[in-house]
Amino acid sequence: MKWTDIQRIAEELYDQYPEIDPKTIRFTDLFNWVMALEGFEDDPKHCGEKILEGIQQAWIEEAE
Repeated sequence: MKWTDIQRIAEELYDQYPEIDPKTIRFTDLFNWVMALEGFEDDPKHCGEKILEGIQQAWIEEAE
């Protein structure tokens, strides 16, 4: 997975952290959780606030 795989990342986070409300997460935590996902292989420098916002929004939609 890469940073651009936003929907897949959101689905993985939803499966891995079902007790977490994605509306309340901090971007630092989100960044670390994405980096720790199995199969995630991308440069941390390729991530920015817009990507994290996209992942968070996709995760919120997945949770609803």
